[in-house]
Order: sequence, then C-alpha cells, then structure tokens
Amino acid sequence: MHERGKSDNPVVPANPPDKALAAEVGEERGLAKGNTASKTRPGHWAGQGAPRALDRVRRVAREDKEARFTALLHHVDLARLRAAYWVIRPTAAPGVDGVTWQDYGQDLVANLRDLHDRVHSGRYRARPSRRAYIPKADGRLRPLGITALEDKIVQRAVVEVLNAIYEVDFLGFSYGFRPGRKPHDALDALAAGILRKKVNWVLDADIRDFFTKLGQAWLGKFLEHRIADQRILRLIRKWLAAGVIENGEWSPTLEGSPQGASVSPLLANVYLHYVLDLWVQWWRRHHAHGDVIIVRWADEVIVGFDYHEDAQRFLTELRERFARFGLERHPDKTRLIEFGRHAAWRRAARGLGKPQAFDFLGFTHLCAESKKGRFWLRRITITKRMRAKLREVNDQLKRRRHQPIPEQGQWLASVVRGHRTYYAVPGNTDAVAAFRTQVTRHWYKALRRRSQRSRINWERMNRLANRWLPPARVMHPFPELRFAART
Repeated sequence: MHERGKSDNPVVPANPPDKALAAEVGEERGLAKGNTASKTRPGHWAGQGAPRALDRVRRVAREDKEARFTALLHHVDLARLRAAYWVIRPTAAPGVDGVTWQDYGQDLVANLRDLHDRVHSGRYRARPSRRAYIPKADGRLRPLGITALEDKIVQRAVVEVLNAIYEVDFLGFSYGFRPGRKPHDALDALAAGILRKKVNWVLDADIRDFFTKLGQAWLGKFLEHRIADQRILRLIRKWLAAGVIENGEWSPTLEGSPQGASVSPLLANVYLHYVLDLWVQWWRRHHAHGDVIIVRWADEVIVGFDYHEDAQRFLTELRERFARFGLERHPDKTRLIEFGRHAAWRRAARGLGKPQAFDFLGFTHLCAESKKGRFWLRRITITKRMRAKLREVNDQLKRRRHQPIPEQGQWLASVVRGHRTYYAVPGNTDAVAAFRTQVTRHWYKALRRRSQRSRINWERMNRLANRWLPPARVMHPFPELRFAART
C-alpha cells in the first residue's frame, strides 16, 4: 500500500509526527470536528468495506510522515464513483460534451461500470474544460473551467481518497476548501489569534492569478512526496493537460489548474502547503522575534505580527519565496497595516488617523471598542459585496415581477435568510438590517411597476416585508468563544 523513503522536499522536510502535533497545539487551531478523525460514511455513500480501507490509509499517513502510497487507485471503486455522481449538483452546467446529470443518470449503472473499466485499464481520457466567466465583486470577470460530467465524477472520487492522506498533513491554519472547515472557522481563528496573541501589525496578502500561475512541474514534485501510485499521478496529469475550449477553439494549459474543476482546490492546497504553509511554520520558529499568527483560505492569506521589523522581513522574504515557485503577490491587494489592540492610541500619539481596516472572507475587519472601553475586533459586511448582491436581487426581481406575491416572497425570504446566515455576526446587525431594508425597497419598486394602477403603498409593503422577510438578528456567537469550543 505504501513505501517508505526520504522526502525530497526542496526546502522544508515534512514534520515527524510529534512535531506536527506540537505545531497544531502551538497554533491553537485543532482539527475541525468531523474532519480527519472522522470515518468515511458507510453504505450508500462509500460502499461496504470502504471506511476501513480509507481509515488504514489515514492511519498510515498520520503515523509515518515519510510514507509514499503506492496503491490508491483501487479505492476509486464503483461505490465511490456512484457516491461522487450523487453529490454533483443536478442543475450544474454541462461540459464540452453537453452531457447533463440527468442524461448520465438514465443508464447510471452501465455508465459507471464503463467509466470504472476505462479508469482502471488506462483507457480513460480527460476532456477539455469549457471556458465560462462569472462577474467578480470588483467588476472584472473570473474565468472558470467547466469540466465534463465524467471528469467531475472521477475527480471527486480521487479527491476523497487523497483527502485521507492530505487532511493529516495540512496544517491547522489552512482552512480553504477542506472537509469539515468552513469560512466562519477561519474567521473565528483569525479573531481569536488577534485577541489572544500580541498582534500589532497585519499583512493582508493575496496571490495574483494563483490558479493560472500554479506551476505544474512543481506540483508534480510536491505530489510525489506522498503519492507513488503512478496511475493516480497520470490521472492528475491528464486533467491538467486537458486544455480549455473557448469559442470553439482549444488551447493548452501549460501552467495552472482550471478554476472550477473538482480537483483544483485540493491541488491548490497541496501546492501552497509546500510553498507557503511549511515555510511560514519554519520561518516563525527561526526568524520571528515575537508572536506570528496566520490564517489562510485558498490564496487569501492574513498574517499578524507583534513587531514591525518581523513584518517587514517576512514581506521581503515572502516575495522571494513566491518568485522561486512562479508566484507573485497581488500589488493592489497586499498591504501591511498597523492593527490590533494598541493601534488606535499609538497612531493617535503620532498624530495619525484611525487604524486601517482589512477585508477577509466577505467581512471588513476594524479596530473598535466595546461598551466597556476594551479592544474589540469588529466585522462588518464588505460594502462592495452587499452592493453587488443587491444589484443581483434587483435584476432577478425584474424578471420575477409578474410572479404571484407569495412566490416572490418565498424567493426573497431565502435570499435574506441566506445573507443573514452568513453575515449576522456580533456587531454587524445594522448591515444585515440595511440589506433587508434595501431588498424591501427593490421589491416595492418592482411591485409598483407591475401596473399603472398599483395599489401598493408603504403601509402594505411593510406588512409584506414583515410577512415574508426574516428580521435581522445575530446568528453567530462571539468568534473567540466558538473557536475555544471547537479546539
């Protein structure tokens, strides 16, 4: 199942088990409940015997950090392929082959048996991704690669197997696109780190065009630290080399990983695990003179420092580190700011204004004071995010204008409820209430435009809003309390 050999990590060797555990404890970020310690679901989801099989992989990965796994493809069996099919969203856009989830399910058993045979015999061929674009909060377009349905199925199955290994290896401050870890887990960890540690400076770092600049040659070397099953590695190489079709023309992908593919988040985490995470862990042990905290969500990184000298040195050496692996910091989205419990009075003593804020995972983070005069890390909805969502709601209301009011109300209720579920953290109730108010205004205008003889006035509109739209209220506990409970 595995072989033992020396790691060929070009810079930082993997931690032995005792040091890896110490790193997690020192970071004060334990594994999420139901994460690597959990067992694979039995029965319909993974098939008989699958839990014990992946548990053995997980156990070996945890006990031997230098183990290289030589036999993994047999875990991609019919049961796992079937489970991967059922978790794919039925309404997802089809790839270049035009096959939809419903089409494939017409003869699911035969299709999966044929796919399984092709994967295990080496006859499986990855199809190019279909290029699509979605708008970003800043008005630009984000390129996505929509993979074919069979590629999604195989990728999801392979990712489930590889997670048994890499969820043991990944460090505690890595949160993005990992099972059992959600955005609010990263937000809680960041808040707890700023409140518990000596943080006076914050580096808000973003990697420019990470998914398109990711070096495939380096990625292959990183994967080989743990994966010795050449059949799995060939599958990954096929997906990376499949290329992209845009406007009917095929173009190769010599670098990067298609953003939107099921396997891309795992590959991105593997890449940054070796390029950034292990290096940061080593750097703060050997170079930092004060506390250093870090939280990473995919290619968004927040690093907190006690001393400005540490922050400046880290920023310089981070630039060199990224350049070595073909990456670069985004010049407009990377900032080093004075931030923390002492930032306000220190800046006031120097005749400067209020501490700057930084954005992370949909929230603007601010230095504030509680009613008792203590430092408080306040988080409010990013204004651009709220405006973009309201524009989307307004456009949808124009299309739904002539639907019955109860149908519109049910849809808007789901929108407001979803917004509240994510953004209703302590201290952000006003922004959540403002979102609900603006949704009500857009709804009012849409109903007024249904007819020149509309009888809708604000008195009736308020009754409709109270009937359908959930009120603004806090949905999350204070982050440091939830973080303490989880870890």
